[in-house]
Amino acid sequence: MTKQILLILFVAGSFLAGLAIAQTPAAATKILMKTSKGDITIELNAAKAPITVKNFLSYVKDGFFAGTIFHRVMPGFMIQGGGMTAEMHEKDSKPPIKNEAGNGLKNDRGTIAMARTGVVDSATCQFFINLVNNDGLNHKDNSQEGFGYCVFGKVVAGMDVVDAIAKVKTGNRPPHQNVPLEPITILSVEIIGAK
Repeated sequence: MTKQILLILFVAGSFLAGLAIAQTPAAATKILMKTSKGDITIELNAAKAPITVKNFLSYVKDGFFAGTIFHRVMPGFMIQGGGMTAEMHEKDSKPPIKNEAGNGLKNDRGTIAMARTGVVDSATCQFFINLVNNDGLNHKDNSQEGFGYCVFGKVVAGMDVVDAIAKVKTGNRPPHQNVPLEPITILSVEIIGAK
């Protein structure tokens, strides 16, 4: 009888422990982006943007971002990078992903979001960091005009670096506008937190 009670208690305890572990939120993945202007630490939100975070991390693991630049810098708006070399050549990317802009995350100051063309599901490797709250980029509806841009994380350290990048002098390198006159290079991007 005692053995049966102990067995029942053991099974019940194991079940409850499993439930507790299952309900514990997973630690957010953080990445360290080293740039020629300094380091930026970004916390990714896989719970709200799983497709986007998986896509972004695939580029990180491939070393894709090393040597790319912030090719579009617009003070009072955002800084964009992740797909162009210093010579303004676009790197070959993976196929586009589904736009998860309806995930409830807002394009607020310090958030990172996927850049895309006018086609809703066209994001590949390019991203931008919001310098201000950009409400006009948020998901409003499922129309092409109202779909918005998918936020998938936020800067948790190095916003001073982001602001420094936003202050560099820019010019035109047709057909591109708002290009830093001196390249701001992404030296490396690596995972530093939970995977």
